[in-house]
Amino acid sequence: MDLGCGTGQLSAQIADSGAVVLGIDSDAAMVSQAKANYPELSFRVGSADNFQLEDPVDAVFSNAVLHWVTEARAAATCMASALKPGGRVAVEFGGKGNVDIILRALAEVNGLGPLHPWYFPELGGYVALLESVGLKVTFAHLFDRPTPLGEAGLAGWLTMFAQQFLPPMSPDEWATQIQAVEAKVPELYQGNEWVADYRRLRVVAVQPC
Repeated sequence: MDLGCGTGQLSAQIADSGAVVLGIDSDAAMVSQAKANYPELSFRVGSADNFQLEDPVDAVFSNAVLHWVTEARAAATCMASALKPGGRVAVEFGGKGNVDIILRALAEVNGLGPLHPWYFPELGGYVALLESVGLKVTFAHLFDRPTPLGEAGLAGWLTMFAQQFLPPMSPDEWATQIQAVEAKVPELYQGNEWVADYRRLRVVAVQPC
């Protein structure tokens, strides 16, 4: 199962390895697009913290999704319940410290306290969470992964991911906001491009037999 499958690209790559794949995403529009993109695969609408499978699977995979799921224990319970005995979970998402530089700058510009709308856990805390729902963690790694933001730059990242958590602004106000944030984080402009200070948590766990 590809948990948080989006429009299905990674589901298709998994299927290319020979696996039978089910993709689940909470966004009905993305699921619809995934079905159009890959009609030979199975997709359905479902929430990471509230899904059930009729038939358990050999593996649950999730990439860049679980930091959006603040009900982390519910998500962990769902993943554990979805596995066959001996099945595995392999996930990667934002960990403690992810985009700290950007979020601090955004909070300072807006006169806010710590801005933390996502779930970015510590390594030890997330390992303990998975093991508390019956899984056995076999690998866990928290690491820096500076990520170039391409042509859209920091402005595009802020518009896509951060604007929704701030009070409504006019286009001119938002442009001023972006300029103010950029001015606070010159260290993220590297080699003629903006680079986000991503920090990722990668974990593999198994369902004991």
